[in-house]
Amino acid sequence: MDARLLDILVCPICKGNLDYRKADRELVCKPCKLAFPVRDDIPVMLEDEARPLGPDEQ
Repeated sequence: MDARLLDILVCPICKGNLDYRKADRELVCKPCKLAFPVRDDIPVMLEDEARPLGPDEQ
């Protein structure tokens, strides 16, 4: 995933910073406790596509 893109992306819900988890191919918003998928190097920043983080992931 392009580092320049990571610098400008924010959570679509709270506008907070996102952490990129390369192994899981996800962008994680800790305040919202959501993980947004990255498919073919394209982040899917839709709330409906995000998965909730489990208690062990936070």
